[in-house]
Amino acid sequence: MSLQSFTLPAYAKINWRLHVLGRRADGFHELRTIFQTVTLQDRLIFAQSETESLALTCDDASIPVDERNLVLRAARALREKYEVRAGARVHLEKRIPAEAGLGGGSSDAAITLLGLAHLWRIKTNREALAEIGASLGADVPFFLTGGTALGTGLGTEIEPLADVRAERLLIVKPRAKVSTAEAYKALKRPALTKEMSDIILSISRAEARLQDSLHEVLHNDFEPAIYALYPEIAHARARLIEQGASGALLAGSGASVFGIFDNEEALDRARSVLGGEPGWRVFRSAAIGRSAYMEALGACAALLQ
Repeated sequence: MSLQSFTLPAYAKINWRLHVLGRRADGFHELRTIFQTVTLQDRLIFAQSETESLALTCDDASIPVDERNLVLRAARALREKYEVRAGARVHLEKRIPAEAGLGGGSSDAAITLLGLAHLWRIKTNREALAEIGASLGADVPFFLTGGTALGTGLGTEIEPLADVRAERLLIVKPRAKVSTAEAYKALKRPALTKEMSDIILSISRAEARLQDSLHEVLHNDFEPAIYALYPEIAHARARLIEQGASGALLAGSGASVFGIFDNEEALDRARSVLGGEPGWRVFRSAAIGRSAYMEALGACAALLQ
């Protein structure tokens, strides 16, 4: 991997299970979720700069390339943390839909931290990069682990789990857009209580069945609220089931939904039918395990040991 210019994938994520346990005293929400990286991906091309400037370009004109983009914010945070004086040029090839619950912006930020740490020859590790990442967004630390992982706290405390295999996934992004803030407002979760241990034990028992009964234990606390606000998203989930998905779920806080298919014929048929819906984007995908995830990061993965 040349330090002059190199490319890294930034994979999307889904959540096999997502529980919002309650609102904390600081106003944020306590989560318990099982993340999963999937093969749908953006790509980031990193190149050295002759100046100290940070430049971001993107092949999608709808994506901002100023301080609103987590890529630039991640780059500046990394440079400040390690007092780096170098610059960089980053080009983003955007494929993961925005405001879709797929973690595209967070994944881009995590891979930016990793790619620039490699480009700038920073001596760092997963823990240090995850700390920076957590300041940028709750999903960012997960993308420094990948595979199947448990997220607790704000979702930033990551524990690797045995990888779940799911080779036939269909992700559908209808026209609706959902902001994370809007999703939490609609959820109206009460403050955390001391009676959480029984709830967490019940959740843990369901999580233990992931390997054997994946489609039966899918769960997302956001579903009722989001489906009530956006009937089109509920319709997309229903269409996945109609077309043969053995299970379907809202991705994160939405607006995407994903379906699990047991055979290629059903998946191909569903992709063809749902791809004909006006304004819907449909992606064939699959779960990507931790070892394959790290392999895709090449020499940069050494920073995460």
